[in-house]
Amino acid sequence: MGLKLLNRREIPKNNAEIAFLQDADGKGAKLELTHYRNQKQFIQAEYEQRLFDHLAFEVKDMNQTMTTLRKEKATITDEPFRLSPTGSLIAFIEDPDGTLIELIEIK
Repeated sequence: MGLKLLNRREIPKNNAEIAFLQDADGKGAKLELTHYRNQKQFIQAEYEQRLFDHLAFEVKDMNQTMTTLRKEKATITDEPFRLSPTGSLIAFIEDPDGTLIELIEIK
């Protein structure tokens, strides 16, 4: 998705690790990811019961992104599609905990 790793560090107090990512040009918002090593299970509510729906990221080339994700064996829930003939190209993947991630190619 074109994100670069800015920083990665341990948080011994929580037995966790955090990583910060940003777009390759360094102009967009930063994304923080946290991994808690002691957390054994994340229980995602059924889709209709979720309070949080999904994250979305813009991608420059949907075909290239999907090819990379397939090689990495990502779970693709919705192949690329358009809501209208002139609309953006959209696809959805799912993270290991079941959170939906929308990919958007705007041209």
